[in-house]
Parts: sequence; structure tokens; C-alpha cells
Amino acid sequence: MQSRIPLILLICAAIAITGCMGTQNPPVTPTPTSGTSTTTSPTGGSLVPSPTDVMPEYNAVTVDVGEKDYLGNIPVTFQGGKGQINTKKIDVKLTRADGSVQTSTLGTNKGDEKELQGTRGSGSERGPSDRVEIWVTMNNGQTYKIVDVLREYRTRG
Repeated sequence: MQSRIPLILLICAAIAITGCMGTQNPPVTPTPTSGTSTTTSPTGGSLVPSPTDVMPEYNAVTVDVGEKDYLGNIPVTFQGGKGQINTKKIDVKLTRADGSVQTSTLGTNKGDEKELQGTRGSGSERGPSDRVEIWVTMNNGQTYKIVDVLREYRTRG
């Protein structure tokens, strides 16, 4: 029994060390842009959302992405937060269903808003989903991807 206790401690220590030795990928930094631009890549943008970063609580900010209206417009609004004073830049990327990409910069004052022109439907058909990604760059240079969502037309309700 006594020889099992050191063995168990050794196994637990090995597991703890292995779990702490994982690699961390730095957050993706979007290409700097000013204003709004639209591009289409040959392969098209991806319409599959990916995981977002968790901001430290003291630097956390919120950006709301509203539902797409009947014209395809998607409102994006900065709601502020504890890290608002440290927010340097907010980049917004819209990937439409056809693969075209629109990038824009959102203001850093609470209530600042951008309206993105998403994909419209035709006739009585609803338009396809569009992807919206939000990156926040802090004064220390750290960039966090805080939103990555698909937006469809809002449903009646």
C-alpha cells in the first residue's frame, strides 16, 4: 500500500505537468483598414464561425450584432464595458453568402454603430446567412476576436 502512494503522486504530477505544457496560439490580428472596403477573394470567405477569444474581465467590452432586416442590413453597436478606456480599435468583417467580404472600423465610444449591407433575399425568399466577425484591439496591442456569428433574417414573432 505504501509503495502505491508515491506512484500515484508521481502519476498525478506527470499529468499536471503535461496539461500545463500545451501551446497557445496568439489571437489573429486582422489587416488594418480605415473606413469600409469590399473585396472578393477567389475562394470566397468562409461562412463557418470559429471560436472567439475570452477577454480578461478588467478589459472586457461588448459589441452587439443585431438581426438582419428585410433589406439585408445588419446593425453592429459598441456597448462599452470595463475595458472601454483601453480600447484602441474595433474592426468588423462581414462575409456575405456570395463570398464577398466587407471590412469596417467601428468607433470606440459607447453607442457607436455601423450598418453592414448583408445579402438580401429575392422576392418572398429569405436571403442566405452572412457571417459577422468583430476584433477588438487594446492600447497594449493585444487583439481579441470577441464575436463570430451567422446572421439570418429575423423571423416573425
